[in-house]
Amino acid sequence: MIQDYDVSQPLDTDFYRVFADVPAEDREAWRRARGFVDEIWPTINEAWEDAEYPFSRVRRMGELGLLNDGVEGPGLRTLSPLAAGLVTMEVSRGDGSLGTIIAIQGGLALRTIALHASQEQKERWLVPVERAEVITAFALTEPGHGSDSVALETTAVRDGDSWVINGTKKWIGHGLNGDLTIVWARVPEGEVRAFFVPQDTPGYSAELITGKVALRSVHQTRITFDDVRVPLDNVLPGANSFKDTSRVLYATRLGVAWSALGHAIACYEAALNYAQQRIQFGRPLAQSQMVQERLTQMLSDVTSMQLHCMHLATLDTRGELDPVMASMAKYTCTRKARAVASIARDMMGANGILLENHVIRHLVDMEAVHTYEGTESIQALLIGRRVTGESAFA
Repeated sequence: MIQDYDVSQPLDTDFYRVFADVPAEDREAWRRARGFVDEIWPTINEAWEDAEYPFSRVRRMGELGLLNDGVEGPGLRTLSPLAAGLVTMEVSRGDGSLGTIIAIQGGLALRTIALHASQEQKERWLVPVERAEVITAFALTEPGHGSDSVALETTAVRDGDSWVINGTKKWIGHGLNGDLTIVWARVPEGEVRAFFVPQDTPGYSAELITGKVALRSVHQTRITFDDVRVPLDNVLPGANSFKDTSRVLYATRLGVAWSALGHAIACYEAALNYAQQRIQFGRPLAQSQMVQERLTQMLSDVTSMQLHCMHLATLDTRGELDPVMASMAKYTCTRKARAVASIARDMMGANGILLENHVIRHLVDMEAVHTYEGTESIQALLIGRRVTGESAFA
C-alpha cells in the first residue's frame, strides 16, 4: 500500500502558552494572516517551484492590512509590534517569500517614508504603499557592498532643478516591474541620502537575478542607474546620513526573527504530523525514542524563539527595544530555525526533500533569511561590541 501524508495541518504549537494572552485586536490581525495563508495554500509550492512573483498576493496582503510592520503615519492601519510580528510569523509559516515581501514593502519601504519623508511625501505615498497600490523597492545593497553597506558607491549629484543618480544596486526586491524605488546614494558632501525614483524613469534598468534556490517567489534584481534624473523634491528630507538608514534597518530586524520563527514552526509541525502518520517496522515513527528526542529538540528551539520574539515585542510596545536586542533576536532565531529545518528534513528521510511535504522549501528559504538584514557575523559583532565595549569591526 502506498502511504500518503498530510503534513500541512497547523497545530498552533505553543508549549509554554506564550501567546495565550494575546490581545483581541492583535489576535484578529493574526487571524487575517492565517486566513490569507489558507487562501493561497493550494498553490504555494507550485509558485515557489516556478519562481512566480505573486503580485496578486501582495495586493491581497495590502487589502487585508498585513503590510504594516508596526509603522505609524497618517492614514495607516498601524499594527502593534506584537500584531506585526504575529502576521510576519504566520505568513512565513506559509511562504517565506511572502514573509520577505512584508519586510520589503511594509518594513523597509513604508518605514523609510514614515521616518524620513516630508509631510507632503507622506500624504502622497504612505497609504498607497501600505495598501500595495504602489509596489516599492528599497535599494541599499550594492554588488561590492553587502554587509559593508555604509561604503556604498552610488552617487547623487545636484544639477540645476534635478538630482542625477549613477551606480548599481543588487539583491533589490521589487526592483523590477514595480512602481517606485527608494534609492540610497552618496551626495558630494559625503553623506548618504534617500531618493524616490519611479521605475519608469529614463536611465533606470533592472535585471532579474536568476538561479536563486531560496525565496524563489520574491524576485531580487540588479539595478543600474545611468544618469537617472529626478526632481529636487524627490529627496527625502529626513534622510541625511547612514544613521538614518540604520534606523530603518534596526526597526525591521526584529521582523526577521519573527519570520524565522514562522519557518521553524512550519518545519516542526510538518515533522510531527509526519511522525504520527509514517509507519515503519510496523509502528508509527512517533513511537521511536530517537524521533521523540528530535521532536523535543525542535520544540525546545521553537519555544525559545517564541520567548525571544514575544519579550522583544513587549519591549518594543513600551518603547524600550534596543537595536542590539533586535540583533540578538535575529542572531538567535535564524540559527535555531536553520537547525529545526535541518532536523525535520533529516527525520522525514527521502520524503523530506519533496516540495509536497514543504520542509525542504523552508529549509532553503531559511538560508536566505539567515543572511539578509545583517549576517550572523555582523550581528555577532554588534552584540560583541555591546558586551565588551570594544569594536572588532575591521
